[in-house]
Amino acid sequence: MIRLVLIPLLMYAMLASSVEALERLGPDGRPLVRTIKIAADYNYPPYEFLDENGEPAGYNVDLTYAIAEVMGFDIKLVMTDWESAYSGLLSGKYDVLQGIAYSDERAQRIRFSAPHSIVNQSLFARKDGPKISDVSELDQHEVIVQNASIMHEYLLQNHPNTIIIPVATHSDALRLLAAGKHDFALTANLPSLYLSKEMGLSNIEPIGRPVAGQRLGYGTLINNEEILTLFSEGLAILKNTGRQQAIYDKWLGALDNNKLQLRELGQYAFYTTLVLLVVLGGIVIWNNMLRKEVEKRSRLLKEQQAQLIQADKMASLGVLVSGVAHEINNPTGLLMLNLPILREAWLDALPYLDEVEQQQGELRLAGLSYQRLKSELPYLLDEMQQSTDKIRNIVNDLKDFARAQPDDISEQVNINETVAMAVRLVDKSIRNASQQFSLQLAEQPLLVKGNSQRIEQVLINLILNACDALQANPQSQGKLYVSTRLNSDTQEVAIDIEDDGVGIAKADLVRLTEPFFTTKREQGGTGLGLSVSASIIQAHGGRLLFTSEPRLGTKVTVALPLMHIGN
Repeated sequence: MIRLVLIPLLMYAMLASSVEALERLGPDGRPLVRTIKIAADYNYPPYEFLDENGEPAGYNVDLTYAIAEVMGFDIKLVMTDWESAYSGLLSGKYDVLQGIAYSDERAQRIRFSAPHSIVNQSLFARKDGPKISDVSELDQHEVIVQNASIMHEYLLQNHPNTIIIPVATHSDALRLLAAGKHDFALTANLPSLYLSKEMGLSNIEPIGRPVAGQRLGYGTLINNEEILTLFSEGLAILKNTGRQQAIYDKWLGALDNNKLQLRELGQYAFYTTLVLLVVLGGIVIWNNMLRKEVEKRSRLLKEQQAQLIQADKMASLGVLVSGVAHEINNPTGLLMLNLPILREAWLDALPYLDEVEQQQGELRLAGLSYQRLKSELPYLLDEMQQSTDKIRNIVNDLKDFARAQPDDISEQVNINETVAMAVRLVDKSIRNASQQFSLQLAEQPLLVKGNSQRIEQVLINLILNACDALQANPQSQGKLYVSTRLNSDTQEVAIDIEDDGVGIAKADLVRLTEPFFTTKREQGGTGLGLSVSASIIQAHGGRLLFTSEPRLGTKVTVALPLMHIGN
């Protein structure tokens, strides 16, 4: 019991002392907290980058905002190229770099926090360009690196005979290499794979053994150690509360930068790869069969419980899919964990297989020529990764279905604010699908008793369905109207979502909220979105109403009981 009391007191004392180090007195004698200037690389996904709206995003960015929140200080985050960020720290322009790799040379001027991530560096080459197996063979080759990066320093110190081509960003390095300029690019592995896919650079690939993983953390100048203490303590709090893991899962998923090193397996790695391929293929088939079984059992339950009230039917079905989602999630997690390992095992096996083919002549594996397998296996792995992502999305739909009943529906919800927030979150989808969008909010506050996040979830689902309907109708004029109003007769708050999309057949209208019923099966629909939405609205004491005409459009009305203040 004493330990449980002491731990929060110690954490509070550490927090208070760290924040106090940054305080100064204002004109009124009250303490002010200094704003900390932080610099980051705008082109280093998924760790730190500018998103399509020009806003900072990524693992490092979310981590920094979370630390500032728990430690209670303000920050100013500047996204720039790495060389400017690094030189700005050294000159005192910026207080902190949020994703700087440690080196003994840098440690002479910079103090580092504990690492928050490990990043591997890889050597990238054109598929038709020169090939080497290790960075030790880079002498006299032209190598593109990010200016002032840890790999730039590495080459200067360890391979002085290399012809170094410094550029501002990872994108610049990969684009130059893909365009036929220079021999290799030495860049961070995961950011480079992200950027290659985003830019459609299909003619470059990682080769050779990667450089040992680099520890990324927060860095400040030696005279700013009190600031570094804030970030170190904040990072410790996020680790202990599990919040850092949640941020990691959001951006990096099941990828583990500390994954097992399989290079010592040598020629046996290929056989391990074949075994894993067979196992993973079986898991994919089993998951497909399980999904069909879920649909079959759901239909049987519906037929057997035809005499029961709707609430009992939905509750029973929720128990079923909750268990199924759990069972699917285990092999899916195994797929997500093993696929990156499988890809590395294949890459490690390639030099050995090349050597075997040179010695023995044409090599055949699994009934295919080695050269064909060498070119096609990466695409097979990509297809497996896409299938795994689809399975994960289905599992998430099942989980939402199982917990469609909100945990807490007692808060006061301002419907106008909730609708506006839902529209902002799907703004990109609306702009892509609609040429005539209108949002009309009632002038008076519309309050209901419920759960704002769950109501927002329903609205997002309905708006996205409307966007899909617009894109599916070639005769559509792109009309999408969202509005709120008060129905005085029924004392209900109404939210209307109306489109001139493809519409819904009359026979399908009565089945829209049935579990697993969907008219978009070929597009990957699970048939759970409207079922979950209907359950959430029913739990709030409301109604979900549909009117539609094929090829003319659909109107959906969400009706919720008006909350009377004082009741």
